Amino acid sequence: MNRRRIAVVAVTVVLVFCLLYAANAIAAELVKAKDGSGVVGYKDTPVLPWCGYHVHDPDRPKPTKVTPGRRGAAPSDAVVLFDGTDLSQWQPSDWKVEDGDLVVVTGSLTTKESFGDCQLHVEWQAPNPPVGEDWDHGNNGVTLMGLFEIQVFDTYTTPLYPDGQAASVYGQTPPMVNACREPGRWQTYDIIFFAPVFEGDRLVKPAYVTVLHNGILVHHNQQIYGPTGHRIMPQYDRPIAPKRPLVLAGHNNPVRFRNIWIRPL
Repeated sequence: MNRRRIAVVAVTVVLVFCLLYAANAIAAELVKAKDGSGVVGYKDTPVLPWCGYHVHDPDRPKPTKVTPGRRGAAPSDAVVLFDGTDLSQWQPSDWKVEDGDLVVVTGSLTTKESFGDCQLHVEWQAPNPPVGEDWDHGNNGVTLMGLFEIQVFDTYTTPLYPDGQAASVYGQTPPMVNACREPGRWQTYDIIFFAPVFEGDRLVKPAYVTVLHNGILVHHNQQIYGPTGHRIMPQYDRPIAPKRPLVLAGHNNPVRFRNIWIRPL
């Protein structure tokens, strides 16, 4: 009798576990926006207290599309991170130089040098035709200090949750407008970044960022609420060094980069 009860309890536990696992899997599925735009996102994520929307909320107001205009060379005081010739400024990786462009292969790409407050210029190109699933199209990221991602994505053709669009502070703040060019055309980011300031373990000042996408202002002195990530609530839960390496996020989509330079401030 005892053995039978034990067996029943064991089966019940397994069934409950399976049901919970299935429920979580279903809850994590992408859902479409209510307005019929085709934008997809999540509704089971935490609510961002400063705006009232879920992280990656498909119903968040979409940035208005605008048409961009052209680009910039490195100033004399800049650290040139990529000039079309080699990867000497970067830690070893599988990425390659092809026809003067930096091409994503696998994994991320990290600078040898560390940076804090800075002005950063990056040019990137999403593949045309798009490669992979919708959420892969041109997917990459310019990750300041390896913690704060300015999203790279083909938002010209692919609808995605607003805080995951090109030039968003990923998972936190959409750009003011959608300044994305069509895939296959070069795009520019000009970023002014101020690193978070800590006194010991205490946050004194959060990070702030200003971003121009194809010459169009999309973030102005925007607060960054903590390290960025997928489906997470951002927070400064530990001290951050004043300087850390810059990271190009990877995601294995064949995005191209060129003319990358940075000015420490």
